[in-house]
Amino acid sequence: QLQLVESGGGLVQPGGSLRLSCAVSGFTLDYDAIGWFRQAPGKEREGVSCISSSGGSSTGYADSVTGRFPISRDNAKNTVTLPMNSLKPEDTAVYYCAAGRSLFGSCVLVPRMYAYWGQGTPVTVSS
Repeated sequence: QLQLVESGGGLVQPGGSLRLSCAVSGFTLDYDAIGWFRQAPGKEREGVSCISSSGGSSTGYADSVTGRFPISRDNAKNTVTLPMNSLKPEDTAVYYCAAGRSLFGSCVLVPRMYAYWGQGTPVTVSS
């Protein structure tokens, strides 16, 4: 069993930055990928970014965040960080981190590949 705890959400003005963290504890051999997903009010959950914990450390990004949200991981601390830069009002959502399995060593932004989920942290981008 895994536990995931997100932190770092909050209110920020457009163009600003936030840094989300996901701390993973428990049976850490039970996953090899961490993904960040978000869900805005009235919308479906969508993938934001992911990173595998295999040797190649593959990453994946939604087109809407490429170049703005450079995901990284610290295996020693079992933590994945998502810096969010140049934030836009459309980035407003509850952000979730999730742990699951990669596909042939590459992480994918498909929710069904992730069995463990955190409770989410809200991000609001507004002036």
